[in-house]
Parts: sequence; structure tokens; C-alpha cells
Amino acid sequence: MGEVYRARDLVLEREIAVKVLPDGFAQDPEWLARFEREARAVAALEHSNILGIHDFGNESGIAYIVFELLNGETLRARLTGKPLPWRDAVRIGRCVAEGLASAHAHGIVHRDLKPENIFVMFDDRVKILDFGLARQEPEKATETSPTVANPTMPGTVMGTAGYMSPEQAEGSRADPRSDIFSLGCVLYEMATGKRAFFRGTRQEVLFAVVHDEPKDPADLVPDLPDQLRRVILRCLKKHPEGRFESARDLAFALESTLTDFHPAPVPVPPKSHRAVAISILALAAIASLVIVGRRAWLPRPGPVDSLAVLPFTNASRDPSSEYLSDGITESLINSFSQLSELRVLPPTTVFAYKGKDALKAGRELGVQAVLTGRVLPQGDSLVVQAELTDVKRGSQMWGKRFHEKFSDVFVVQESIAREILQSLRLKLTGAQEQRLARRYTENAAAYDLYLKGRFYWNKRTEEATDKSIEFFQAAIERDPNYALAYAGLADSYLARAFYGTGPPREIMPKAREAATRALQIDDRLAEAHTLLADSRYLFDWDWPGAEKEFRRALELNPNYPTAHQWYANFLTVSGRASEGLTEILRARELDPLNLVLNTDVGLTYYFGGQHEKALEEYRKTLELEPNFFLALVYRGFVYLRQNRPEDAMRDFQEAHRLAEDEPDPIALLGYADGMAGRRPDAETKLKELNALSKRRYVSAFPVAWVYVGLGNRDRALEWLEKAYTERALRLVYLKVEHGFDPLRSDPRFQDLLRRLKFPS
Repeated sequence: MGEVYRARDLVLEREIAVKVLPDGFAQDPEWLARFEREARAVAALEHSNILGIHDFGNESGIAYIVFELLNGETLRARLTGKPLPWRDAVRIGRCVAEGLASAHAHGIVHRDLKPENIFVMFDDRVKILDFGLARQEPEKATETSPTVANPTMPGTVMGTAGYMSPEQAEGSRADPRSDIFSLGCVLYEMATGKRAFFRGTRQEVLFAVVHDEPKDPADLVPDLPDQLRRVILRCLKKHPEGRFESARDLAFALESTLTDFHPAPVPVPPKSHRAVAISILALAAIASLVIVGRRAWLPRPGPVDSLAVLPFTNASRDPSSEYLSDGITESLINSFSQLSELRVLPPTTVFAYKGKDALKAGRELGVQAVLTGRVLPQGDSLVVQAELTDVKRGSQMWGKRFHEKFSDVFVVQESIAREILQSLRLKLTGAQEQRLARRYTENAAAYDLYLKGRFYWNKRTEEATDKSIEFFQAAIERDPNYALAYAGLADSYLARAFYGTGPPREIMPKAREAATRALQIDDRLAEAHTLLADSRYLFDWDWPGAEKEFRRALELNPNYPTAHQWYANFLTVSGRASEGLTEILRARELDPLNLVLNTDVGLTYYFGGQHEKALEEYRKTLELEPNFFLALVYRGFVYLRQNRPEDAMRDFQEAHRLAEDEPDPIALLGYADGMAGRRPDAETKLKELNALSKRRYVSAFPVAWVYVGLGNRDRALEWLEKAYTERALRLVYLKVEHGFDPLRSDPRFQDLLRRLKFPS
């Protein structure tokens, strides 16, 4: 009933499907009503087996619906006149039944279920399409049900011949059991390769639906499981009372055909004693071959060694619930990352694939399996559907739907992790099993607050970081022994201090205290050791203590990319650039799409004097994100060292445009102006920094940069002393940053380096 276009949402950066009414129907009130009915119905039916809707409206007389983009084919395209494997038919049927159950719970009857309106995706997920003929049962509608008008007049036949129920064929009222009959027709066709009521004309088909019994499926497919045969025939009962009472009951019956199926024993004809002896000898020979060379004789797939947990979908369409789907994703990643034999990609890399095709993401990320899922909060309950897919084969390895109280979210995550590891064929030690089963809190409310804190921390803005601190503190109030919440709090304080949103003397002790408290609760928390290490050298200038904490973090979790990244920074600024390069490249291997990490790779090359390699890294980073502030700033440094001031100015100006209230681009523009002899321009930048300091915190360190560019050694050293007094975190760059070379011979500068306790 419409034309569907593949499109791209430029705001949310995702591919979508846009359905519009063709010109011939766009002005027809009946077609417009049907179009709107479909949009209203689908919008209310949040279910993993129902096509999701993003938007609906009318633009310049063109009615449109924006749907999620599905990659796959309709069930009709998959049906080729031959039976599907019966397990595939059951799986597809069960998914459709669960989708119908959700629709019926909202009082919506589909009324046009057929293979054309069932979509099977390349990752084997199943979606119900086209609710254009749907009707609402007023007595079953809830407050959240859509308003779906029903213009059907009594006696009007609505539906598709061969799939509509007898009551629909007679023009009577269709209730949810009509959809069960239609699904029975689809099941019959999947299981046998034949249509249940195939006749010559539409009238003959309608007559057969009302009066004729379909041919027994077992007559067409003799080895069809008897339980599936009975399920299909029950769906096709002429009177609604004879069918399953609900789609939920049908889904359960289909699930049971899989779990309760036992193949009938094959009769063995009697054998002579000689034949029996030969058989025994043959079996013994086979057994010996299997024992000697089991892999050659009975090949088995080995364990999966790489996994991407792709961002779970927020099925609620409520942006305020996004933290929950993101948080569950991160929690699962953190659980799997504790296994050294399994390469698990970190959140910063997999979240770049949010909303994108799972198999394509898996191939691009070079992993053997991908885990996807949907999260739907329903009051105090939580529905989580998760699926594990073999990337090479494109086939489902595992799938399950959980419907639990939110207080049991830990049970859901543990069940997913345990069953996934079984599917990956990984054998765990007792210690690993205990680590995976470890709960950092038993308080569901505290966990919810922690997830919100992480959600805002990941936004990396000043306002969002302040919100993350509030949520982490609230989580700690709910559970004072929540180690992860203390680690999150330390993370937030450290971010505020490093990016200059507040005085380090006020912020860093809080970061150190939170990290220390996390370790008092759980000394095996690699994240907390990493955070404490960073505060040790950035703020306390305790270089040996920092290295000890970094090494402990990596001992606990060798696959933790942040520990490798921050340890690399530590090694580089302390003058051990070659060691730093080894660590930063290992970090990128673990987390290839992390923009900050990729920028740090360039910074490591820069401090090591490899300027062309640094530029290449910044080029690649800016290809991933052209407006990435840090990459522009650091590339400007490289251009200055290469005596390319105009290129440096261009990058600094672009960084200033992207973040007008950030002091660093202003200071670096002033530094470059001073180096180029444009003294009035540099002095103007000093005034701008002074004005900015009236609105927000501005460290003394960037002011010192401008005076270095102006060649004013005394003023530069004066402001570096102020930076020392405020314990500016970027003082740790002084040993390796060549921009300060004009000060290096001054005894006052050497004394400053001594007080910063740099290792020799």
C-alpha cells in the first residue's frame, strides 16, 4: 500500500526506511486513514518482533512513515515451494506469535498476516510488517493503546484470501484468534511448502477456508514432528473456540516442539550372529579412529576467541531510558573483558556501531561473534532480548528473551553472560566463574543510578560530567560499599580536572579519595588502580607510586585499554617514549575506534620526535571525526614544530570555533602569534584569556604558553609558578614538550622540573 525508500537520518546518523503513499492514493481519505492507522498501531507496539517506527507525518501533501531499516527478505521470498527445515519454521512462527501477543495485549488485531508481511532479517530476527488493516478491540484497549479507527462495515471481507480466517471470509468480526488462524496458514506453508487452501480463484479459496479441511501436513512431509503437526492443525480449526486461546499460548506450544522433540526410534531388522560380530568389530574400529584422531574424524568448531557486544537497542523510544540499554551493554562488556582468552572490544569502539547492521559491524571489527539485544523497561519490570550471532556463517548461535522485575537485572545479565560463554564453548576456571558471578552491589536502585552516571560520563561535556557526579554520589548513598560507583566518581573528578573545568587543588583530592575508597572495598578493581595511578603522577607527582598502580591494573586485566593508554602517557611524559609507544599501540589494538586514544597515539609520536607519523595519526583520527577538538589542537603543535605556522593557526582557529569558551585554543593562537612576531595579536589573546577567567576557571598554564610565544621568559616562568601552586595537571608535559625549550636553560625552569620530581 505504499512505496518504501532507503534513506539516511542526518541528525541521528543512521539508515532508515521511509514509506510514502503513492500519488494515486495520497488524496484518498480511506487510504490516508489506513496509512495513519498503520502508524498509530505500530507506534504503540514496542516489541522486538514488530517493525519499529521512528516518525510519522505529512510534508507538502506527502504522507510518510519513518521505520527502522530492515536488512533481509520477506518470508514470501524465502518460501520457494519446498518445506523449510521444521526447526526454522518453528522459530519463525514462535517469533511471530510473540509479536502478535504484544499487539493483542494492546487490543490490536493485525487481520492481514501472510508471508509478505513477515520479514526475516539476515541475522535471523523476525519482524511483523504492515498494520494497515489492523483493528482495535475497544474492550481490550489500555491507556497506552493507540487510537486505531475501524472503518470496516459488517459483511466486508478484509484480509488476503488463503490466509484470512473463516470469520473474516464471511465478513464477520475478527478477534485475536483470527490472527492465530492466519499464522496457522503461514506455519502450514513453511512446514510443507504448500498453501493450506490453494484453489483456482479467490472465490474458491474463500469457500475452502470456510468449509474445507486442509490436507494433513504429515501426508506431505512424513517426518514432520507430530507435535508441530498438531499445533498447525489446531491453529486451523474452523471455529475460533477450537484454536489456541491466545498467541502467547501458541508461542509456548511452538517452543515446546523444540524442547520436547524426540525422534522416533529407527527399527533395526534382526541380524545373524555373524552380522552382529561384524558390526561390533566395525564399531570398535570406528571408535579407535575417533580416539586416535578425533579432530580429523569428527571435526568440531573450536572456541570463539573474539566478541563484540554491540550497543543494545532502547526499545522504549523514550530517550530517558537510553542509559539503561547503554549501561547493560557496558556491564556485559566489562564482565566478558575479565577473560584473558576472549578478545572483547570496549565500549568506545562498539558504540561507534550503534544502530548499524550487526553482521557488517562484526566483519569490520574482525570478531567471530556479535551479541545484540533490545531493552524495554515496563514499569518495575524489564524485558531484555539478546542474540548471539556467528559472524562468518551469519547464523544465530544463541537467543533468549528475559522478562524480569528490574530488581532482578543482575540475574538477567549473569544469565546472558553464562549462556553466551557456553555458546562460545569457553571453559572457565573456578576463579573466572567467581569473578563473573561477582556483583558489585545487590541494590538495584544503586545500580540504576550508577548506569545513569556512566551514561552522562560518556558524553564528555562539562554539564554532563557534573550530572554524572550527582548520580554516582546518589548510588553511593544507596550502597556505601559500591566500589564501581566510587570508581565512576573518581573518573568524573579526574575528567573535570584534566580538561580544566575546575581548580585541580579542589578536584583532584576528591578523585584520589574516591579511587582509594574503591580499592579499599575491592582491591582487584583494575579501573580503580588505573585512576589512582593517574592521580599519583598528574597531581601528587609520585612517579614510582603511579607506575606501581599501573602495573597492578594491567596484571589484573591485561586487556583493559584505558590502563594501557594512560600508562603510555605516563611513560611518554617521563621520557620513556619507546616504551610509551609500545603501550599506546597495544591500547589501540584493544580499542581501535577510540578517538581520544587515537589522538594519544599521535601525541606519543610527537613527543618522540616522529612528526610525520604523528600527522598521519591525526589525519586518520580526523577522518573518523572531522570536528574532533583534541586532534586539531595536537596537530597544530606538530605544524609549529615543523615550522608551518599558517597550518597551525588554521587548526587552532578551527578548534576555537568548535569550543569558544575553551582557553587552550585561545592561548595557542596567542603563542603562535607571538612566535610569528605578531605581538599585538598575542597580547589580545592574553586579554581574551583574562576576560574568560571572569566566566569560568582558567588555569595559569595556558597563559604561560602565550608568554613563551612572546619571548617574555620572566612572565612565562611567573605563570608556570602559578600553575605549580594550583598544581595544574599539564605541568607533567614540561620535560618533553619542545615548545618550552626557550626556558630550558633557565635555573628557575630546572628547579621547577626538580620539584615536579620527574624520574631521571
